[in-house]
Amino acid sequence: METYAFIGPSGTGKSHHAIFVAEEHHIDLIIDDGLLIRGSRILAGVSAKRSPTRIGAIKTALFSDKTHAAEVHNKIFQTQPQRILILGTSLGMVEKIAVRLNLPQPQVIINIEDVVTPDIINKARYIREHAGSHVVPAPTVEVKQRFSGNFFRPIKSFFQRKNPGTHPLATKDMWVDQAEVRPTFSAMGKFYISNNVIVQIVKHYCVGVSGLDRVLKTEIENKDHGVLLHIDVSLIYGYYLPEVMAQAQKIIQERIEEITSLHVIAVDIHGVKLVMSGDGSLTR
Repeated sequence: METYAFIGPSGTGKSHHAIFVAEEHHIDLIIDDGLLIRGSRILAGVSAKRSPTRIGAIKTALFSDKTHAAEVHNKIFQTQPQRILILGTSLGMVEKIAVRLNLPQPQVIINIEDVVTPDIINKARYIREHAGSHVVPAPTVEVKQRFSGNFFRPIKSFFQRKNPGTHPLATKDMWVDQAEVRPTFSAMGKFYISNNVIVQIVKHYCVGVSGLDRVLKTEIENKDHGVLLHIDVSLIYGYYLPEVMAQAQKIIQERIEEITSLHVIAVDIHGVKLVMSGDGSLTR
């Protein structure tokens, strides 16, 4: 197994360019801020960006917790990669991560300045300082389960490939799906969303579902990685009810995730009452 180090100061765009560097050098796995990533999948780990403090984030990124380190170590050796890329702010940081994960010390060192221009680095620093956002080198479908309650948005990046050494590349250009995240420890402060907000979102968007009369009750289970919703509704006679409830599930999940950045684990909808068209309860 070969270890590659990708080094640069905080906020210079390492995470944003990690997948590009991995593709350029035919690297199988990426270690970034406590996560183990392969292609578009997060395989294992805990994100440092979920830590409530900056000190805690640094400890997570360095795999200071033995359980965290063991989880990622075991997944690496199950995967048996030929090459692995470790991101860090310095060579010393990468070497420390390699020791804690029982990996070979880095044989190849890549600096952020070798990959991008000073203008791009300065732009990345500006975004970090003024928006407080970080990039996770994985698409939002992977990220949202681990970042429930954090503001994030999908980004699509275009990279032009170079051909390092003798390794052939399938295409010259590459599009990459990633996620931009505001960490828990962001200096912009914390935010809290009460369960009542979620209840009101559910009621508001169910009004537009044909065949659904009204929401009778909404119960919310808050989990570390998202929320579970249990919703009782009354339905209108004459509609195909499974289709009505499936449509309501889809709308509720999409709107709550879009508005609150919470990950909706599941939406359980129970049809507990049937009303006839023209019933007084249809007045909204």
